[in-house]
Amino acid sequence: MAATPSAIPLALAALFLLCFHLGVSECKDAAYGGHTHLAHGLSLSFYESTCPDAQSLVREHLRKIFLDDIGQAAGLLRLHFHDCFVQGCDASVLLHGSASGPSEQQDIPNLTLRARAFQIIDELREILDRHCGNVVSCADIVAMSARDSVYLSGGPEYAVPLGRRDGLTFASPNVTLANLPAPTSNASVLLTFLATKGLDATDLVALSGGHTIGRGHCASFTNRLYPTQDPTMDETFAESLTEICPTANTSATTMLDIRTPDEFDNKYYVNLVNREGLFTSDQDLYTDSRTREIVTSFASDRTLFFEKFVHAMLKMGQLNVLTGTKGEIRANCSVRNSDNVHLISLAEEDLESRAELR
Repeated sequence: MAATPSAIPLALAALFLLCFHLGVSECKDAAYGGHTHLAHGLSLSFYESTCPDAQSLVREHLRKIFLDDIGQAAGLLRLHFHDCFVQGCDASVLLHGSASGPSEQQDIPNLTLRARAFQIIDELREILDRHCGNVVSCADIVAMSARDSVYLSGGPEYAVPLGRRDGLTFASPNVTLANLPAPTSNASVLLTFLATKGLDATDLVALSGGHTIGRGHCASFTNRLYPTQDPTMDETFAESLTEICPTANTSATTMLDIRTPDEFDNKYYVNLVNREGLFTSDQDLYTDSRTREIVTSFASDRTLFFEKFVHAMLKMGQLNVLTGTKGEIRANCSVRNSDNVHLISLAEEDLESRAELR
């Protein structure tokens, strides 16, 4: 039987005790009954000795930010998705470009990532460094921020495995494009893609539930409005969208979930049942017979959706992670440590030159 929201703190405590004392490689999903394998090098108590307050520091900072703008929760959740699906959860999406080429942030699927999300990660980097030194990776900061974005907007609480290290490279534009399916993708494309990541149909539908918060750009769904209306879209819903997006190329945005846009719940699936999904990649989950029943079950059972979402997030959050001595822990999330040292050296040389001129 799934735990109720009030039982979540007790479930978390039991989970931490079980995994820390027994050292098992499989641990119960927090507050729910599934099992999730922990990737080698990850642990639910990874920072217990080096930065015991890491998770509370992240949560409290995000809590303050969301009180002013809950919309940032969706931005941070999306950042985690875009990081993990492209060469693994290694914070490569945070890296700035170099002389060798543009960063992942300049690749087409990432152009609409929120600038504020990157700023928040930098703020958390500074807070954690101030309290603990440079021991928490940027990849783990992204993962914790995604979890807390879900929880603080009304979603499930769950323990996130930690111990990721930051990558030394970023992906090429072709790799980014190949690993971030477009919102115009149908269920067949999505199922085939996720299978390459070890994720199944239930994982696909559950992870798509992240669209219960956030906004969508007109360019991502006007293919369903112009030149002709997608027959799988409710006509009244389509009419409201044409008012927001009077042309296919407008830069406007609208809520992904028309019922409860700022609350992490299961209304996204209710939208799909009512033919009010925004993207093709959303609505086709209900149209396609392979995923329709899963959508229907989540629409009628929020607890079931939360359970499957947590399970899928834990699987996705461990894709191709770097642990142990691989990668590094970046002092600055947007540049590799070697590049950072070079920049500091140049800055020091500039200061010396200025001093000599005085």
